[in-house]
Amino acid sequence: MLPYALVPPVGPEDDGVMGEHDQDQDDVAEPARPPLTVAQARQVTAGLREAMDDVRRSVAVLAARVRDAHAARVWAPLGYNDWASFCDAEFGISRAQAYRLLDVARSLTAIHGAVAAGPGLSRTRDTDPAAAAALDYGLSQRALIAVSGRTDAVAALITRRLATLAHSGLQALDEPTVRAVVRQAVRDVRTAPPPPPADPPADPALAALRAVVDELAASTHAIGELMLEVAPAYLSDTDAADVLALLCDQIGEPLEHGLAARRYAMSGDRRALHGTVL
Repeated sequence: MLPYALVPPVGPEDDGVMGEHDQDQDDVAEPARPPLTVAQARQVTAGLREAMDDVRRSVAVLAARVRDAHAARVWAPLGYNDWASFCDAEFGISRAQAYRLLDVARSLTAIHGAVAAGPGLSRTRDTDPAAAAALDYGLSQRALIAVSGRTDAVAALITRRLATLAHSGLQALDEPTVRAVVRQAVRDVRTAPPPPPADPPADPALAALRAVVDELAASTHAIGELMLEVAPAYLSDTDAADVLALLCDQIGEPLEHGLAARRYAMSGDRRALHGTVL
């Protein structure tokens, strides 16, 4: 199985605006081949769909095993100091990639837990929970990483919406319905603005400053989403820097700020902006 960082994101949640370079790929010269019949084209398409499902299945199974290995502190009996050093020595992946694996596992576990606890759901697969979640919901790695810091919000939203549908009696909670609910919940949490503080400061000046910081964080998140369109989440910071250097120069944004915004868009954690944007 390929390490997580080597598996490109595949799934509906990766839909985005393609650049001119992507659009021109259809016109790249290829060796001449006989034209396909409709039946052959459908067969090729089915093969592509199956391959994409295989990628999601591999990511999900990997995430489940990562979750179990981390919970068991697998690194300790092997003589490593922590999870990151274990992943570096055993699999050759960076510290950031090692913890992104945990992000994916955390999100899948929370989502499947919310669905499994739902009322009267009709499930057609009895495979590994994480694998079933990824296959049924079509969630990409990028989407799972983006909500890894907000799994409580995702789970609560899924639970509430499934309960509402079940009680309404207007729609059967079959697999396509559950899939749509989960994907929409993930999308809503990803795009939701950060919640206001529970106890806003009494000092008007401090409240105004906090509002400015919140607005800056929201705009930076939007920039981070743009950065992710150009440099997807599976790229390391070093590789992303090579890709983003020209874009940051064109929009007048320091590369360090662009990379920080990208990390913030992936994690939802404002600490990713400390020392750069904030």
